[in-house]
Amino acid sequence: MKESLHKRQLQIALLYFCIAAVLGLLLRSFSMLSFDFNYRYVVHAHSHIALLGWVYVALTTLLHYCFAKDTSKNTYNWIFWCTQITLVGMLLTFPFQGYALFSIIFSTLFLIVSYIFTYHFWKNIAPTHKKSNALKCVKASLVYMVVSSLGPWALGAIMSTLGTQSIWYRLSIYFYLHFQYNGWMLLALLGLFFFVLEQRGHIIPQKSFVLFFKAIHIGIILTFFLSTLWTEPSTWLYVLGGVGAMVQIGAFLFFWKLTKNGVGVLFLSNLQNRLLRTVVVLISIKIVLQFLTAMPYFAQMAVRYLDFTIGYLHLTFLGVVSLGLFFLLDHFGQFRLSHTSYLLYFLGFILTEVLLFLKGLTAWQQWGIFSGYATALVLCSLLIFLGLIIILHQNRGKP
Repeated sequence: MKESLHKRQLQIALLYFCIAAVLGLLLRSFSMLSFDFNYRYVVHAHSHIALLGWVYVALTTLLHYCFAKDTSKNTYNWIFWCTQITLVGMLLTFPFQGYALFSIIFSTLFLIVSYIFTYHFWKNIAPTHKKSNALKCVKASLVYMVVSSLGPWALGAIMSTLGTQSIWYRLSIYFYLHFQYNGWMLLALLGLFFFVLEQRGHIIPQKSFVLFFKAIHIGIILTFFLSTLWTEPSTWLYVLGGVGAMVQIGAFLFFWKLTKNGVGVLFLSNLQNRLLRTVVVLISIKIVLQFLTAMPYFAQMAVRYLDFTIGYLHLTFLGVVSLGLFFLLDHFGQFRLSHTSYLLYFLGFILTEVLLFLKGLTAWQQWGIFSGYATALVLCSLLIFLGLIIILHQNRGKP
C-alpha cells in the first residue's frame, strides 16, 4: 500500500515536469508565435512548477518513502494534497497575473505547507534510521529548504518599499535559488544516495563523514557570496565566495572517495550506471563553473550575458537534479526508465545546453548567431518533452 501510494504521487510529480516542459517550449517559441502572452508571467509559472511541482514533490515523496514510519502515511497524504492545491493555484494564476494577489496567496500557502511537511517528517522518522548518516544529510537539506524561504518572504516587503529595481530584490531571489539548488536539492540527493549505500551495508566511517559534512556546509554557505558578485562588492566577498567554491570542490572529491567503492555493491543496471556516471560528470562541470565565477571577470560575464546564467541553471536543474532523481526513482523501483526515453531526454538536454552556451559565447565574442537558432532551440527542447511524455506513459497506472 505504501509503495503504490508513493508511485502515484511520483507520477503527479512527473506530470508537473511535463507541464513545466510545455511552458518552456512556449517561452522558447515566443518570437515565432502569432498569439500574444506575457513572457515574464509564463517564466514565473515555468520556474515555480519546475522547482516546486517536479523537484519538491518528487524529493519529499522519496524522503517519506525512505525514512518515515508507515503509521504516518495518513497525515502525510493530507499534507501532499494540500500541497497540490497550492501548486494548481500557482499554475492557474502565475501565467495570467505574474506576482499579484492570488499567485502570492498560493505561493505563501505553499511555503506554510512545506513547513508543515518538514515538521511532520522530523517527528515521524522510523527509529531504524535515526542515527544514519543519510538522515543527517536529509535533515540538513530540509533546514536549507526552510532557510531558502526567507528570500520569498523578503520579496513582498522589498517590492512594496524599495521596488523591483532594487539590488535587494534580485539578491532575495538569488538567496532563494542558491539555497534551493545547492542546499535543499543537492543535499537531499546526497542523503538519498547515502541511504542507498547504507541499505546495501556500505557504511561510511563516522570521522570521515563528519569531515565531509562540515566541508559541504562551509561550501554551501560561502558559495552564496558568488550570487552577490554582480553588485561589484568588497574584495572580501570575492575571497569568501572563492574559498567556498574550493571547499565545495574538495567536499565532492572527498564524497566520491568515500562512496566509489560502495557503488559496486549496488548491482546497478546498465541504465542506472549510465545515469549515475552522467550525474557525477555534470556535478563536476557545475562546481568548476561555480569556481570560475569567483573571479571578477567571469562574475561580470555571467551577469552581462544572461544565456550563460540560464545555461548554468538548466545544467543544475535538468542535469544534476533531474537526472539524479531519475536514477533514484529507477533504483527504488518507483519508476522505470527505458533507454529510448532516457536518450531523448538526455539528447534534448545536451543540445539545448550547447545552444545556450553557444549563444552566450557568440554574444561575448560579438559573433553573429546562426539564423535558425530559435527554431533549433525549440526542436531540441521538444526532445526533452518527448522523453518525459514517454516516461510518464510507460509508468502510467502501474501499482
